[in-house]
Amino acid sequence: AAKPLAALDEREIEWENSAFIRSPDGRVIQYQAASIEIANTRDRALRLALDQARAKLVKDEHAPLRLERLQREKEYIESLGVAADYNASFEAVTGISLGTLGTSCERFLRDTESMWNDTLPRVLKKSLGIKPSQAKRADALALFRASEFDYAFPGKEMETVIRRQVSEMGMDPTADGRIIFDVGEREGKRSRAFCSPVRVPEEVYLVLRPHGGQSDYSTFLHELGHALHFAYASPDYPFEFRWLGDNSVTEGYAMLFDHRMQDGGWLLRYTSLGTNRVGKYLRTAGFEELHFLRCYCAKFLYERALYSGEVRWSELPDLYVSLLTKATGFEYDAADAFVDVDPRYYSARYLRAWQLQSVLNEELTARFDVDWFRNPSAGPWIANELFAQGQRESAEEIATRAGAGTLSFQPLVRKIESLLA
Repeated sequence: AAKPLAALDEREIEWENSAFIRSPDGRVIQYQAASIEIANTRDRALRLALDQARAKLVKDEHAPLRLERLQREKEYIESLGVAADYNASFEAVTGISLGTLGTSCERFLRDTESMWNDTLPRVLKKSLGIKPSQAKRADALALFRASEFDYAFPGKEMETVIRRQVSEMGMDPTADGRIIFDVGEREGKRSRAFCSPVRVPEEVYLVLRPHGGQSDYSTFLHELGHALHFAYASPDYPFEFRWLGDNSVTEGYAMLFDHRMQDGGWLLRYTSLGTNRVGKYLRTAGFEELHFLRCYCAKFLYERALYSGEVRWSELPDLYVSLLTKATGFEYDAADAFVDVDPRYYSARYLRAWQLQSVLNEELTARFDVDWFRNPSAGPWIANELFAQGQRESAEEIATRAGAGTLSFQPLVRKIESLLA
């Protein structure tokens, strides 16, 4: 019965691989690479025109494919009779309460609203020369490309530097050859980085298409967190513990690694930012973190409404625009309402992962000091206590084992306040 969904996925992938947009200056740009192109375009008029061309293509061709996929998935899940509807089925199967997470998202948006409203106008004026009332989502892409720090994150040194850090932590970055790196540029490579565990733990691929600068470092660290987690999973565990379980866990480990990009000590040791620039860089990182979290909280609240069946499909684009625009201050495009949806509530996994990594960072700091990332005792502890367990435990169980009562956004609010200070 899931076959029709697979056919729809195939159709979408085929469409994505062949679609392209024409830029106002006559270039032909692969749809897959459109967001990279928009982010790298300094000329605002051209950037907005590119995004308009992208949005038109999405509205005409991509969104209808995705809408059908979402509708069929909802019907299919509800036909299984696991629970009353899609949302209740998700809760029954995963043990994750959408209500509890929704409440903490609403609270996070409330708690950080004034901090966001204080910070955003300054950054927009300084970086892009625009007012918040003008800001569009395409501007956000350009803003977070933040190329002023690129010099400190040279592409050709990335893999060497990060492998060195993992080695200093007392862990083999290739997990004894079980991790295979594919981080070069080549035609037709997907713009999204991913980690592909082909056989857990024996054969794990880390794939990244370089965009340039700090975002590559952050992405590489994230995917390396996944790869190490899978490659160090206990080989004698049953299939379920090695492959399945709560993906908030593997995303939490990925974020534990990528959050080194918000760690002053890490940046000073492994990049050429230097003492005088690191404070400025960290404020930028705090701003970006706050943006992403506010964005994901709003996305989750939107997806909960989408799957609830309480809002008509035709009314969802307006809801999408209002929730995301209010949370971020960037005006979103209604065309993206069905395309910008993570399948099967992956947004919930990300949000819980954010909470989990902040708990784990506090635990590692307590055990191995603030520079745990270069403490040769930390790597073996992470490998044995965390990675070897696969995903046998839920994010809550790991948080409890690490000495935290529950998962919450509170440590993240504290961390962001200190970065923006």
